[in-house]
Amino acid sequence: MNKKDEAIRSVFRLARALETHLEQALGETRLSGPKFMALTNLVEAGEPLALSELAARCECVRSNITQLVDRLEAEKLVRRVGHPDDRRSLRAEITPLGRRRQAAGAAKVGEVRRKLGKALAAVDHEALERALAEMSK
Repeated sequence: MNKKDEAIRSVFRLARALETHLEQALGETRLSGPKFMALTNLVEAGEPLALSELAARCECVRSNITQLVDRLEAEKLVRRVGHPDDRRSLRAEITPLGRRRQAAGAAKVGEVRRKLGKALAAVDHEALERALAEMSK
């Protein structure tokens, strides 16, 4: 196997390992990646968001965000609230329980981030950034 193939294989293995660690860490807080992402976007927004805006921030389609908000609402992590200027429009609002669960998830993600940082300490970060920039062209 040549060096380029080894590098690609290593990147895939790292991505799978990172995904597994994140899923396990978030699972400890009873969150999935999409649930954590939605809650984080609501926390960062600081106000209720229209479902279309939440979908855009989560980079998913409206039908997926509707189902996700349904699940979050069933778990009492968010609630749907009316829009003050448009009674036909509903927005997602994070609940106090949702804030606590998101904070717990963020702490777990932070642990994974620190573990990854430690694992990548010997990596040439400038070379990695150059490779990422090249792939983004």
